[in-house]
Amino acid sequence: MSEKIPIANSINYVHVEALNERTYKNLVPYTSDMKTTKTFLFAAIDMILRYITELNEHDSPVIKNGLRTPAEYRKMFTFEIDDQGSDLYDILANCERILETTVRSGHPRFINQLSQGVDTISLVGEMITSTINANMFTYEVAPVFNLMEESVLTHMRDCCGWPKQGPLSKNGDGVLAPGGALSNLYAVLAAKHYAFPQIKKGGIQNGLRPAMVISKHCHYSMKRAAAILSIGTDQVYEVDPDESGRVTAENIEEKILYCQSLGLTVFFVAITAGTTVFGAFDPIEEVSVICRKYNVWLHVDGAWGGSTLLSPKTKHLLQGIDKADSFTWNPHKLMSIHLQCSAILIRHLNVLQEANQMCAGYLFQPDKHYETSLDTGDKTIQCGRHVDILKLWLGWKARGHLGYAEHVEGLVENAKFFYEALLKREPYFRMVMKPPFINVCFWYVPSSLQHYDQTTLEYKQRLDKVAPKIKERMMNSGTMMIGYQRLDDYPNFFRAIISNPATTKGDIVAMIDTIHELGHDL
Repeated sequence: MSEKIPIANSINYVHVEALNERTYKNLVPYTSDMKTTKTFLFAAIDMILRYITELNEHDSPVIKNGLRTPAEYRKMFTFEIDDQGSDLYDILANCERILETTVRSGHPRFINQLSQGVDTISLVGEMITSTINANMFTYEVAPVFNLMEESVLTHMRDCCGWPKQGPLSKNGDGVLAPGGALSNLYAVLAAKHYAFPQIKKGGIQNGLRPAMVISKHCHYSMKRAAAILSIGTDQVYEVDPDESGRVTAENIEEKILYCQSLGLTVFFVAITAGTTVFGAFDPIEEVSVICRKYNVWLHVDGAWGGSTLLSPKTKHLLQGIDKADSFTWNPHKLMSIHLQCSAILIRHLNVLQEANQMCAGYLFQPDKHYETSLDTGDKTIQCGRHVDILKLWLGWKARGHLGYAEHVEGLVENAKFFYEALLKREPYFRMVMKPPFINVCFWYVPSSLQHYDQTTLEYKQRLDKVAPKIKERMMNSGTMMIGYQRLDDYPNFFRAIISNPATTKGDIVAMIDTIHELGHDL
């Protein structure tokens, strides 16, 4: 048995000590002991509430006592599984220690990656979802959730301006997926089947040479999809973006023609609405003209920027989305829905079903007494599928369109404030570019580098080392987290993304001050 871990914080309204001699066998469903079950659950919920309270104390650390080494975490936890199970007190003690040591990615000063914070409505949706523990593969086991998903995805396609079509007057198809990478995989899979339906049975043979054209700044999942689907990463041709991070329609056409000169058939073009690093929006309208000209599927990866459709002040960034063949949109980013929640929207009816259908007789019987099109499992690459729709539906019901418009506009306003605050702190802070969206990319330049010629190789090599060193100090102190990276010929720079609505202008100023404090002596 593991050594007992004391629970540091007392829980006033339950007698947790009584759980010392109780095990999982004393909980529902193994017994009908609701007293022990309630004691255990109330204690767990109390810990969660305390965690959320501390999370929203803006001056509290993002990582308590800083990031520890793997060896230190191994001393704090007994990760190995015992022959004998632990009692419920020990389980709660481990839960508390996890909440104490975790990286608080919902903290207002966590801008290391895209973080939506902890949204109370979404959290309730996730708790109910886990309590019901349903599976989305058939209507008969998750009827309300399948109808809910159908309705919300229809609404999302309405936001794209896609027309109704077919005898059932549907505006396309789609499914919720675990994330943007899987949604992009669905897009490539659907496009491949649309162009080469014979590949599903016969594989890539008989002289077929499919190819993809993407922006160099597309998400890496595009190339991975080509690898998974046996198209091959060598058959993915990248287009260089301009200085603003956007591709041009002319360069897309040039690359299509180049592929054709090699005897390749370009079946898929991918551009981005909100690139991962710069947040740039490729010109959908112009690229769609080229794709129609050459009969090529146009996919728009709006995993990051798709939610700009929700505000009349930002929807112009997605002008032309009504011309796209497929669209990735992640509510678990800008819409503050808890992980995981991503949508792949397809303009064309039945392509997902035709591409993925295997007609498993034990699940998808054609003679069921209800509308079998609601058995969504046969059009997915999964079988079992988590219910991601409830938290999205609840969040949208709670805010409405006006609430989400205000939400998106508030994030854009914070990013603008961040950018303007950095400009006031020159020469210590230097912008990579004016933010095209919420992504604010900048260098910190310590005094020791401010007299160097910025065009020299030595300057770039020395500047390249600054962000990693500040990040190391930042992680050791635990006060905040912000990501950095190289891109193209740029030395390492910070990428700040204010996607958590809890982040205030005061937090932004405090984070800028912290970066200066951690880096001024380098």
